[in-house]
Formats: sequence, structure tokens, C-alpha cells
Amino acid sequence: MTSRLSVTVDAFSLAKQFTIARGAKTEAVVVACTLADGTMTGRGECVPYARYGESVDSVVGAIESVRGAIDAGLDRASLQALLPPGAARNALDCAFWDLEAKRKGARAADLAGIGALQPVETAYTISLGSPEEMAAATRAVAHRAVLKVKVGRGDEDPARMQAVRAAAPQARLIIDANEGWTPNNLKANLLAAAGIGAFVVEQPLPANEDAILAHTPHPVPICADESVHGSADLHELVGRYDYVNLKLDKTGGLTEGLVFLAEARRLGFGVMVGCMVGTSLGMAPALLLAKGAELVDLDGPLLLREDRPNGLRYEGSLVWPPEPALWG
Repeated sequence: MTSRLSVTVDAFSLAKQFTIARGAKTEAVVVACTLADGTMTGRGECVPYARYGESVDSVVGAIESVRGAIDAGLDRASLQALLPPGAARNALDCAFWDLEAKRKGARAADLAGIGALQPVETAYTISLGSPEEMAAATRAVAHRAVLKVKVGRGDEDPARMQAVRAAAPQARLIIDANEGWTPNNLKANLLAAAGIGAFVVEQPLPANEDAILAHTPHPVPICADESVHGSADLHELVGRYDYVNLKLDKTGGLTEGLVFLAEARRLGFGVMVGCMVGTSLGMAPALLLAKGAELVDLDGPLLLREDRPNGLRYEGSLVWPPEPALWG
């Protein structure tokens, strides 16, 4: 059965400026796809990411490039070979999953062989700032069970980590450097992370400089983010990393995400299911993978001033599975 494609670009204001080692932003710009067969519709969302050579225009162009194939009856399985991993394939792949679930009157989790979903604990992100600013931001959310702490600028990172820990003495901390550390300060920063009892350090070094992690002590487990995209990347990271961050905008959708999760498990990695800053529509498919992960970081909607209608339900540190009105 053929489907009709529509593509939109939507901007969502953030509740406050979001800053990481690479820069700051005040809005989330997402690309959404809808596949309609005349009776049912399926939706998916992605976040174009400049770090991976993507722009809104390039992602929209990639989606539009397969419009003819969709009109001719393209299915989800064939999509995997037609587009490379990345944001464009993610939006389309997740729209196909949603449409299939609607057509069959089933939940996407059941179609994926995952079964019933339960609420999961998600991290909440502390934006990069001065130690004093980060401590103040942390005190406001110190009741949350898991906090992701953005670092990666200069030698003040140990002070940033210590300030956050003092403000949230009970929280489990994920320290995310976004490639912002160097071989020269790596050891000191890892020891500082260990000193505050951090659970994991995420992507300390630039992806093209991470080989030294195989020969560096890990006083805290280290998680790959920018160094890993699809399942084919995983074998090269054995010995360098202890965890991998699975993001659908990198894998190119839930279909490859399921393969990624299984391969990561086979190779002995712990798994974090993460996200770009987007709406509940972008988080919903990732919740299917959260069931098999040690860490979940799907707080994108919490950073927005306003989410999409029928958004995910967040209560405290828990996020509930999506309702069919949203996705899947």
C-alpha cells in the first residue's frame, strides 16, 4: 500500500538557553514527517545536527529525495538501504513504524517484539555555565534521581563537577564533556569525576582522538556518544569505552536502533538511550529501547517552553510510554 509524504520544519522555544561545550541555543528546530495512506497516518521527528554535517535544508532534501520511492510503495525495510544513517532516515523510519502500528491496531513495542512498556527513569540535563550558575540550576532540580551535567570548557570542569555534587548529594551523575576535554587534562578530569562519585563520563575526547582511551585508566566508566553512530561502529570501540549512547538521530531510526542495542549487548557494552533536544514525538520511539538500557536520557521535552499536543507524561524523574495519539 502506498503512502503520501508530507514534511514540516517546526521550531520550539526552549524554556531557557541550553549550553554545551560546542555552543548555545534558545530553540529546537526539528523536521517532522507524516506518511498517510488515506485512512491512517504515521509520524516521525528528527533533529538535524551540524556536528554530523547536517542542516535543516540537507535533511529535508534527503527526505524529499525518496518521495518518488514512497509514492511507488517504499517500505521500512527498503528504506534502510536507500538513505544512510542520520536524522532524515530517523524521521521516515519512525513514521513507518507509527503507520504500521496504526494499520495493524497494535502497539509499535509489540511489533518490535519488546512487549509492554513501563515508566522509566530519565536524566535531566544541567546546562554548561560557571560553577556557581550550575550549582544554582542543580539546586532547583536536586530532587531528580539522575542528572546529566554538561562540562567541557577549560580547567574549571573539576570545580563545576564539585559544585553540582554539593548541590545534589544524592543524585546519580552523568558527566558529559561533548568532546571538550583534551589528552592533557583527561586524567585530572576523570579523577575529579571519580572523586564526586560520578556514574559515567560521556565522550571526554574528540571522536578522532579517542584511541588513547584504550590505554587510559577508567576510574569512572566512559560512554561513547559522538564516537558512535550505527551498529557497524561498535566493534572498533571495544576497549575504549564501557558504555555507548544510542540516539535514533544517529542510527537513522528505530529499525537500526534495535540492531544497535542487540550488537552493543553482544559486545559487552552498557547502553544509554539518549536524544537531541526535540519534542515528545522524537522521544517516543526511543522509549522502546529504554527497556533494555542502563541509562535513559530522554529529557528533551522538559527543556522546551511548550511541547507538542499529546506529549509524553513526565512525573518527577519518570517518563511514561507514549499514548497512540502521539506515536506508536
